[in-house]
Amino acid sequence: MGQSGIAEIWEHDNRELFRDMIHDEVDKWVDQLLEVFEEDCRPTLMEMSELFTRTRQEFLGSCLEALIEQKYADLLEQEYVPCPKCGKVCKKRDNNSKKIITMQGQSALNRPWFYCTDCSYGFIPLDSVLEISRKKHQFDIQKKSVSLSADTTFTRASEHFKDLTGQGISDHFIHETFEAVGLEAYLEDVIPSQEEIRKRIKQVSNGKRRPILVVASDGAHLPTRPKAGRSEKRGKGRWQEAKGFRVYLLSKKRIIHIASWHQIQNEDQFGKDLALVASRIPQELVRIGLLGDGADYLWKHMTVSFPKGRQILDYYHCAEHIYKVAKAQYGEKSFKALEWVESTISRLFFAEVGNVIRGLRRMEPKNDDAQEEIRKLIGYLNNNREKIHYQGDRKGGYPIGSGGIESAHKFIAHTRMKRSGAWWVKETGDGMLRIRCAIYNGTYDKVFERYKSTNLPQF
Repeated sequence: MGQSGIAEIWEHDNRELFRDMIHDEVDKWVDQLLEVFEEDCRPTLMEMSELFTRTRQEFLGSCLEALIEQKYADLLEQEYVPCPKCGKVCKKRDNNSKKIITMQGQSALNRPWFYCTDCSYGFIPLDSVLEISRKKHQFDIQKKSVSLSADTTFTRASEHFKDLTGQGISDHFIHETFEAVGLEAYLEDVIPSQEEIRKRIKQVSNGKRRPILVVASDGAHLPTRPKAGRSEKRGKGRWQEAKGFRVYLLSKKRIIHIASWHQIQNEDQFGKDLALVASRIPQELVRIGLLGDGADYLWKHMTVSFPKGRQILDYYHCAEHIYKVAKAQYGEKSFKALEWVESTISRLFFAEVGNVIRGLRRMEPKNDDAQEEIRKLIGYLNNNREKIHYQGDRKGGYPIGSGGIESAHKFIAHTRMKRSGAWWVKETGDGMLRIRCAIYNGTYDKVFERYKSTNLPQF
């Protein structure tokens, strides 16, 4: 009989053995469910569901264990294997028992352990094949618990995980795993690939005009504190700016999200990150709108990364400056203030920046506060006059407000990181931002795969 015939018989035998083992486990599980047939026992649907939840972990964990024992019987029965470092044939020294916990429940594996005397190196081949984590809780649990902790506190994530899955994991384990995944969340993986970005652009292209791609940048202040040593008190908290950008397409007044990235970093690193994202965007296929407030560093880096982008000063940010002058000069909510604001914004909408500046210079300040606000508005408009052309922007289909980046800041940063009493160590805060960006960008699977690859047993 040939090798293929022997393999088929062996595979068939293993399947039958697995089937018999599963039948035994089913019988054990059913025995646990029989309590519902006790006299005077009339459980509700919810109570029966909770009974299944309590008992299924043991059943499914045993099924997984049986499947591994039969599918990988050859590896479990190995006596001799070559050393992965030097190639020397090594004899099995012992069986190493390991308890593993997956989303299916707890299993126990007895794996053959080998040791190379020449390399002073011990190894377990089965761990490499199955991609078994060094931790008791395996990668499937790690992946889901980190994703859950990106939405709620680590304590609540632990509680929710127990309620939803029946698996108990500590908030410390979730926090520790989250930080490890966050360290492996690189911009290269968090941002979609060039192929994916091209695909999204193609989806919104109608063949008539190139679609509009918006690059919006802004900052958001987050609560941070210095990292304290084991025996030290927590350092004094302070607010630091998380610089962020969002890239999205406009399609029939809908936003097609491409990527968000937010980090507590300096402007040079912000510029490098933006440049990397720009390198993945086929800029010749889109009309680019650059949207931001009056912060010079934003425009400095946006125009370098997107030299052909149309620069648009956030309309609502501009309006805030105008309201400040009206309040100082005419009084808050006075009819004169509202009238002046409306006429000034209307002139700016039609790109009459020069007329507005001349009108401001002719104003007779009511007091020193009004004089200062007028001075600042004149400087603001002078510095950004080439970015104020809202009528033309609207005709071209470009946005004039920064709602896209503001909503990204609220969803990615504020929702998770501005909770009552929360103060973040910078490294942990940046990790949270990276993971939340990955989830929002649809790239969390890729980020976790990188983490997993760096934490697999190396043979």
